[in-house]
Amino acid sequence: MHIKLKIWRQTGPDKEGYFEPHEVEANEHMSFLEMLDVLNEELLAAGKEPVAFDHDCREGICGACSMVIDGRPHGPRDGTTTCQLHMREYHDGQEIVIEPWRASAFPVIRDLVVDRRAFDRIQHAGGYISVSTGAAPDANAIPIGKRTADEAFDYAACIGCGACVAACPNASAMLFVASKVAHLSLLPQGEVERKDRVRNMVTAMDEAGFGGCTNHGECSAACPKNISVDAISLLNREYMRAGFARD
Repeated sequence: MHIKLKIWRQTGPDKEGYFEPHEVEANEHMSFLEMLDVLNEELLAAGKEPVAFDHDCREGICGACSMVIDGRPHGPRDGTTTCQLHMREYHDGQEIVIEPWRASAFPVIRDLVVDRRAFDRIQHAGGYISVSTGAAPDANAIPIGKRTADEAFDYAACIGCGACVAACPNASAMLFVASKVAHLSLLPQGEVERKDRVRNMVTAMDEAGFGGCTNHGECSAACPKNISVDAISLLNREYMRAGFARD
């Protein structure tokens, strides 16, 4: 199948970017990233700069394969990362537009690669448990209701890819922060630092320059792990509760 591409090219965060047209021969069994691999092999053979894009596991686990495809983060399939997208979703002669995440908190490093360290700073601000919770058998001995455990596990599925930010018209990181806060606040191991955690992570989110949530719901629609916007409601409740406790 013959595919036409319009790919965003940008040599650095302070450089002006532009769309560059390309054409590539692919087959329906290729993943989307394998199609880009073929393009880069052709560019290298021609002595040209390959397209820079992030990838790692290529199994929908790490969230590194972050790009906007035809205006949608991770492409046309629901609950799917870019690396899980296959060329059978497209037809011969189709044109595909590929861009990086668009958010001031995610500056472009090169081409389709953006700097997502703002998520790391939010995580470091409190998305962990620093007190001793004992060994694994001790933690597993704490009885937790199945409904609570399932809910915490659903929120813990967040891979931090940033699709929620890219999809949001405000470039809000609320779904990411909510997922990290929610899965720890629901479990007894996270109770000790519960109030400090939500305050610190929300502060780090604001300092990173992410926008505010205005309930568009695009974040959940773009999330490759189908995390519900209910997490944001939980985050708001946790933040209000922490504020009352401090005052």
